[in-house]
Amino acid sequence: MAKGTVRYWAAAKEAAGVAEEPFEAATLGELVLKITQKHDKSDLPRVLARSSFLVDGSPAGVRDPHRVALPDGATVEVLPPFAGG
Repeated sequence: MAKGTVRYWAAAKEAAGVAEEPFEAATLGELVLKITQKHDKSDLPRVLARSSFLVDGSPAGVRDPHRVALPDGATVEVLPPFAGG
């Protein structure tokens, strides 16, 4: 189980109500599930469904998030779609 920081940008930050928070998760899929459950009373689950993710600066892309391992000390950035490209 890795420990790290998840950073929220733009609409994700607004929906989460924080700019960043610590996490414990082994995979990106597990992390997304945990933060979806934690913030289930907000718009964050909807925003997460449309977001892309960076793990230590590398795009997760279209890979199965449950196969994207998170290293200890990782920074995961949640990037919702941005207007204007």
